[in-house]
Amino acid sequence: MRPKLAAGVGLAMCAGLPALPACGHDAPSGWLYPPVCCSGIDCYPIDSRDFEARRNGYFIRATRETIPYSSSKVHPSGDGHYHRCSFGGEPNASTICLFIPTGS
Repeated sequence: MRPKLAAGVGLAMCAGLPALPACGHDAPSGWLYPPVCCSGIDCYPIDSRDFEARRNGYFIRATRETIPYSSSKVHPSGDGHYHRCSFGGEPNASTICLFIPTGS
């Protein structure tokens, strides 16, 4: 199956079954957090002050984690704003995914 078709099928399945934890959920602006990052409660918008771009990656202030720029946890933002996914949506929990606006 072609990648774009597979992604479309996956989104269609999630749209039809919104209560399943394997599906992502909508960001406040309406784009869908990917299921690989979110079980329905893990993702939320963050402010640019919540992290710092350093030489070796994004430093998350709440957890003191550094997420390398090349990490599979780093994704382009779907709405031009910063977002973070952490276990249970808890700010002090480990980062699952980090969404960065293109060009940031």
